[in-house]
Amino acid sequence: MLPIPAEELNGSGTLGPYWTFYRAVAAEQLNRWLPRSPSTILDLSRGQGRWAAQAARAGHRVVEVIDFRKAVDGQPALRDAGKIGQVRADDLRFLPDGSVDAVLAEDRAMSLELMAESAVADIARVLRPGGRALICVDSLVLGMAILAEQNYWAHLRQTGEVMLVPWPDGSITRCFSSGQLRELLTEAGLEVEWIRPRTVLSPSTVDHVLATDSRALTWLVRTELEAHPDDDDTVGIHLVASARRV
Repeated sequence: MLPIPAEELNGSGTLGPYWTFYRAVAAEQLNRWLPRSPSTILDLSRGQGRWAAQAARAGHRVVEVIDFRKAVDGQPALRDAGKIGQVRADDLRFLPDGSVDAVLAEDRAMSLELMAESAVADIARVLRPGGRALICVDSLVLGMAILAEQNYWAHLRQTGEVMLVPWPDGSITRCFSSGQLRELLTEAGLEVEWIRPRTVLSPSTVDHVLATDSRALTWLVRTELEAHPDDDDTVGIHLVASARRV
């Protein structure tokens, strides 16, 4: 998949066809993952509204946490017939133990939590027994690419340790191998169901296919989701994990 300019790797660049494909994969992955019956879902996906709105459209009640330090774009709760409630908070102390059926931490949420161990422990606490969490993080592939672009060559030898990656915009994210992500989840008391790259198809492949036939998006998404490269962190800029509270 690499090299890709740093501004493209977090979805803020100009790889239009690829990000259209990426978002379609993420939406269908969430659609397949969501509980079949109406449930209470906690959304920690950085207040973007998209994930909460999709869960609400599927019939779920959603509590969307908005970090009080960040601005909110729009009011998605007003467009979903009361199914989305927004809470401004920087932790989960407002929720009792075992109070939600599922947790969404999409859009790289746990990579932006540098103390991810504490955040995932809180996720495990508020999940009811049998409840599930869907978590997306930056991969080591992404972290190493960003470090290489900034000529931080010495840091590339530290892949066995926590990798904190400075971005050109001044932000810092935490990148994970599949093994590190599995350890993070299991140490919080969660049982890992699967870990996989969000996408394995490269931007060049996606662009070529869509340039040939713009109607091929559905086929590309189905191909991606049927690949099932579990625990493979040698490709893909983001890892996605599903875990259950035992």
